[in-house]
Amino acid sequence: MKKLALHWQILIGMILGVLFGYIMTLITGGVDLVNNWIKPVGTIFINLLKLIAVPLIIASLIKGISDLKDISKFKSIGGRTILIYITTTIVAIVIGLTLVNVFQPGEGITQQTIDKLTETYAGNAKIAERISEASRQKSVGPLQFLVDMVPQNAISAMSNNKMMLQVIFFSIFLGICMLLVPEKESKPLKKFFDSLNSVVLKMVDVIMLMAPLAVFTLLANVIASADDPDILLALLKYASVVVLGLLLMVVVYCIMLSLYVKKSPFWFLKQISPAQLLAFSTSSSAATLPVTMERVEEHVGVDKEVSSFVLPVGATINMDGTSLYQAVAAVFIMQVLWPEGLTFSNQINIVLTALLASIGSAAVPGAGMVMLVIVLEAVGFPSERLAIGLALIFAIDRPLDMLRTTINVTGDATVATIVAKSVGKLNKPVTKNRDNEL
Repeated sequence: MKKLALHWQILIGMILGVLFGYIMTLITGGVDLVNNWIKPVGTIFINLLKLIAVPLIIASLIKGISDLKDISKFKSIGGRTILIYITTTIVAIVIGLTLVNVFQPGEGITQQTIDKLTETYAGNAKIAERISEASRQKSVGPLQFLVDMVPQNAISAMSNNKMMLQVIFFSIFLGICMLLVPEKESKPLKKFFDSLNSVVLKMVDVIMLMAPLAVFTLLANVIASADDPDILLALLKYASVVVLGLLLMVVVYCIMLSLYVKKSPFWFLKQISPAQLLAFSTSSSAATLPVTMERVEEHVGVDKEVSSFVLPVGATINMDGTSLYQAVAAVFIMQVLWPEGLTFSNQINIVLTALLASIGSAAVPGAGMVMLVIVLEAVGFPSERLAIGLALIFAIDRPLDMLRTTINVTGDATVATIVAKSVGKLNKPVTKNRDNEL
């Protein structure tokens, strides 16, 4: 009997997780049961994915660059990657601003809802932490992100997934220097990284065996710990605008694939669907990165030379879904609390600030809210209302975070495919059928 495809297994796990989580909210002690006995399985799964993220980036990047034989090819790939990422991010922000100005979701929020949200969330420790982190990031110099890219200690950088750009810098530097020394001297090192890459990919396959169970536990925990449904209903119009914008970004990706790559968008979305579903479940493009790389290389046909650079960089600087959300959230908060600030110049400022903030954002849950604080402060939003503004959207931030992370990952895969096509590195997919077996 033919095994059910991985994306269907994950989807079934998600549906069962939602149903189980809802049932647990109706049972006395059900939420505690989920927190104590169900949630840890999902946490272990995310930790395993994060565990192999750095080794995978190092091995695949160094292998990809050392296979190039010519540094000029790498320069071509790098330039196109950054340009396309910046372009799609600007498109995402403009779509978000257009929708939020057309539908004006802030007009549907009553003073009673504002008071209730303020009472519930304004003193929340996570909100205070996001504001503090945003203030720290804002206080550094304009070129600090370049300084932060260069590690003082490569081993230290590898020990922290938040330092992904430093790991990428080290890997690129090492890979380029391997091209600059005689081939016989770099050959032993190249063999080591080739072997490490194969082993880490096998680790991805082994970890993915527990993906259906893991997404069940992750979604069950999200539903069981959901906030007040009345508040979520009040924010439905705002959430709908964000979701509509994210769907439009998928349409943009599909158009790009159809016109330039000449591939069916439906075929493409099917190939990367396991990565999308994991991104939705984990809310982390960094944790999803190993799966994204495997799907794009083996199921879409992107050469490792391209994917090993484009995808890790994308997981760090490409935040299309998050940038769109920031545009909608910033204007929504201003519509409710500071309508006089909704000038044309401020909205242009939102585009520029959201674009710059997305480059240095960590690919982890909650980073979007830190970026939002930076955007709001850049347009002069009253600081005394900042906590209230974040409280307005905090209740519904987690489900929207899941959705925008899915779009971030979809954007990464789309750009990798386009770049591969542009440099003649898009091949016929060679699936190794390792998803469901050891």
